[in-house]
Amino acid sequence: MTSRQIVQTGFGGIECLALHNLTEPPEPGPGEVRLRVHVASAAFTDVIIRKGMYPDLKEKPPFTPGYDMVGVVDAVGPGVTRLRIGERVADLTVTGAHADHLCLPQERPIPVPEGVTDIDALGMILSAVTPWQMLHRVAGLQAGQSLLIHGAGGAVGTMMLQLAREAGITAFGTDVAAKHDLIRSLGATPLSPDLAAGEALAATQGGVDAVFDPLGGDSLPRSLGMLKPGGKLVAYGFQNKVSGRGGVVPIDLLKLACWNWLPNRRATAFYSIGAMRRKHPDWFREDLAMLFSMLQAGRIAPVVAATYPLEEISAAHREIEAGSAPGKIVLQIAEAEAATARVA
Repeated sequence: MTSRQIVQTGFGGIECLALHNLTEPPEPGPGEVRLRVHVASAAFTDVIIRKGMYPDLKEKPPFTPGYDMVGVVDAVGPGVTRLRIGERVADLTVTGAHADHLCLPQERPIPVPEGVTDIDALGMILSAVTPWQMLHRVAGLQAGQSLLIHGAGGAVGTMMLQLAREAGITAFGTDVAAKHDLIRSLGATPLSPDLAAGEALAATQGGVDAVFDPLGGDSLPRSLGMLKPGGKLVAYGFQNKVSGRGGVVPIDLLKLACWNWLPNRRATAFYSIGAMRRKHPDWFREDLAMLFSMLQAGRIAPVVAATYPLEEISAAHREIEAGSAPGKIVLQIAEAEAATARVA
């Protein structure tokens, strides 16, 4: 049985991504399970990793990228008791998911509820746990409050708007005009991404209780200026730096820390889903279970912009970097029916 994987050969452009064919899939070691990957995200985080700008990654190329996945257990190593062959699971892998197979410690993958499609389940991992934790565990917003998120028409943004609507929080979202109808359809007010802080204050009738900023650089002081007194700025990325639009990551982090000491009656925080999971692993399981429940109840649903096969990873990265995709980009690595048949 052959097994394909994307290999990142270095840090840099799309040319660093190559499709490799293995003569045999990897074998799980003691306490490990092997997963047959059905779907994986292609996310801006993968672009950050590809360019060598992801602060939480210590691994050096060559390695297989892929931040999250849904698949089925197709082999188990010695001593595995927690999962069984044929069980469908999800995980936040950080790397490794852009492959037909990967091996993980048995305690990491989380079972996917029956009746949830692979793509819907995938949409609950990186793209939904991120806004859920920022909204509830970092910013602590309540019904009747307000928020603004930059890049509202993307994978994280569209889910944040749905979660805000569910929680009774008024939402504003910046993005290009082509995504404004989508933002409105999710119950939020669209704003231009070029809006100055003063214009945003006017548009939001005096500012918001929280701003969620994945951009960094010059966007951070603008975002701070969009807050009401007592509000909180939550940064969760450095897209401007990665896209060549300015910003220096250590300086951005220093600014966020310093602003917390100023008497401006506003707070700041930097959010990383990986760091949060390491510090509070139980939260990740609790929050993903909550999101699965909301998905099953029809209260939220991922917005999917495009689906690519694994061999078109370069095209997926181009669309991510263009920033034009309304919602999430998915890599369809194996059809669920075919993968299950091979296990049986």
